[in-house]
Amino acid sequence: MIDRLARLIDDARRVVIFTGAGISTESGIPDFRSPGGVWSKMKPIMFQDFVASEERRREAWTRVFNGTAGWTGRAPNAGHEAVARLVASGKASSIITQNVDNLHQDSGVADARIIELHGNASYATCLTCAERHELHHLKPAFVERGEIPVCRTCGGLVKTATISFGQPMPHEPMARAQDETLACDLFLVLGSSLVVFPAADFPLLARRNGAALAIVNREPTEMDRYADLALHDEIGPVMSAVAPAV
Repeated sequence: MIDRLARLIDDARRVVIFTGAGISTESGIPDFRSPGGVWSKMKPIMFQDFVASEERRREAWTRVFNGTAGWTGRAPNAGHEAVARLVASGKASSIITQNVDNLHQDSGVADARIIELHGNASYATCLTCAERHELHHLKPAFVERGEIPVCRTCGGLVKTATISFGQPMPHEPMARAQDETLACDLFLVLGSSLVVFPAADFPLLARRNGAALAIVNREPTEMDRYADLALHDEIGPVMSAVAPAV
């Protein structure tokens, strides 16, 4: 089965890699929905509640600075590094990711090659003017004085750069992801259960457009039946075998 995946990659002219939580669990980052995952331990804060309620904003920032979610602060694993090699070689044109952990960037992939559908938990942005704010700049005022972050430029509400429940999906990444999906001849899913839409539409879009579809995930997915190859295994060892270090 790994040999089949290697052949699909070798035969492809342009690979798009789609990653979900399963690639990062091997770095010790919890997933979202499984037993023991993030949402089994705490309820998500809806976007509308964050905007409307100072109490909810304070709770959200408390989670950020005490590391409750555990989405940041880990190192890339063998799966991330193998993906980075495929991008560096020119075989893979881009990474579409549902993850917010910044590990693809930390593995050496340029920001321009990464399409983050659900944002990024490693920094914050202003909801009014989109000014970027680094978390280490915001932390002292919150931890030491209890000051909820506001934008240094316009005074607007500041939130981690993740897409919260109830928050509209960002137009530009979704459009880029669609363009990349339609341009590829192999769509490779790594570590996604493919149950969160609209992100999970992309594998089917690629398949309908004539691309091969390969899925590597520890558990079966509802889309396995559409795939040219569905491999239920650990991502790090599989990807290390098909994208070996040189």
